[in-house]
Amino acid sequence: MLDLRPVGYVIGLLVVILGGTMVFPLLLDLYDGKGEWPVFLESALFCFLVGGVLALTCANGVGRGLSIRQTFLLTTLVWVVLPIFGALPLMLGATELSFTDAFFEAMSGLTTTGSTVISGLDDLPRGLLLWRGILQWLGGIGIIVVAMVFLPELRVGGMQIFKSEAFDTMGKILPRAQEIAKQISVIYLVLTLVCALVYTVLGMGLFDAVVHAMTTMSTGGFSNYDASFGTFSGPAEYAAAIFMVVAALPFVRYVQMVNGKTLPLFQDSQVRAFMATILVLVGITAGVLVTIFPHHPEQAVREALFNIISIMSGTGYASVDYMAWGPFLIMIFFFIGLIGGCAGSTACSVKIFRYQLLFASIRVQVQRIRSPNGVFVPRYEGRPVTPDVLSSVISFFMFFVITLGIVAWALALTGLDFITAISGAATAVANIGPGLGDIIGPAGNFAPLNDTAKWILAIAMLIGRLELMAVYAILTVRFWRS
Repeated sequence: MLDLRPVGYVIGLLVVILGGTMVFPLLLDLYDGKGEWPVFLESALFCFLVGGVLALTCANGVGRGLSIRQTFLLTTLVWVVLPIFGALPLMLGATELSFTDAFFEAMSGLTTTGSTVISGLDDLPRGLLLWRGILQWLGGIGIIVVAMVFLPELRVGGMQIFKSEAFDTMGKILPRAQEIAKQISVIYLVLTLVCALVYTVLGMGLFDAVVHAMTTMSTGGFSNYDASFGTFSGPAEYAAAIFMVVAALPFVRYVQMVNGKTLPLFQDSQVRAFMATILVLVGITAGVLVTIFPHHPEQAVREALFNIISIMSGTGYASVDYMAWGPFLIMIFFFIGLIGGCAGSTACSVKIFRYQLLFASIRVQVQRIRSPNGVFVPRYEGRPVTPDVLSSVISFFMFFVITLGIVAWALALTGLDFITAISGAATAVANIGPGLGDIIGPAGNFAPLNDTAKWILAIAMLIGRLELMAVYAILTVRFWRS
């Protein structure tokens, strides 16, 4: 029988930690005198109580480590349980959201999706705005650790090819996964502070700089304003574009750089492919925009650069309503959201490396057709790709498309129009943020959707953030019998 105590112990500790982070918005609200601090105090105490009791109850079951089944279950349950507790301040505070809306907002935050159901962000107490930023920041560092430690071990979606990269090649420097996770956390924090400093220098207020730095480095996209990043048009857009790219690159490369190895970042094929894809897409988009706005070439380049990187990295900021740019660019924005950033980053969606592996497999198949007697092996970064990796990647693509179709179909059954249903499914499964259309597009939000649609989207965010397989595995009968 599956022992749930180790899983409960870790989840209990994480709930306590989540409660501890509520101290920051509590202190901010005390300073502002907005009267929201009791909300955070009550929520924090509840997290301490429930999380502490759960951890203490399950402490006697902590052994030498987690089994594969326990790891699958833990990876999924963390992203189910934490949004429930993260939703408490949103339910009790000035937003007074229903449980459905609060859970949707918290799930969107922790999965770094960035979709929101809150209107009137400009007038919210700063404590609640900070809490939204903290949720995304925690979700960003959480998914990096999951991608570097858990998913390669679980062989999810081809992630196993990064297992040796993260631990074996760095074995002499950082022999333990805990050390890598610790260094990644420090790097993540430092980059966030640098981003906040740059934002401040470029004219943002300190509070806006801190919150937007957290949601930039987590590629989350929550903003303090209904106009999103359009409030800071100008130099800040260039800075945000740079930091979104930094957040979408593999953090293990930064660990290597800190430990004296600078070349791996520039030699990484997925980094080169990611940067090349951005340059091509920005060039195409800027070219089209220059023809539309011939008297504002700098603005066209800036808006193309910012919004392309924002959607492709899954951050989901919007500096302009790109729905007005015409059908050609709208379709580009739809498809680039399905590309994503690099593995081991805070970015979301399919990820660049899977497309590389898929194209390598296709190229080998074409070569075999041309030369039936030849021996051709797909390679990634010069190394042969094993059949189990290719099978895992192809399975991921199939499940991704099937999930996208099922979610879109389910949303359509709730009464949503085609554009809203298909783009809503894509933005949830790929954890992008805004969708397309008048309702959930860059100029709107998800508040008008009915509760059923919001629950469907919340579940889709969870499935997409954990790379599909980690969630689907625990839904099988064999998982619970074996």
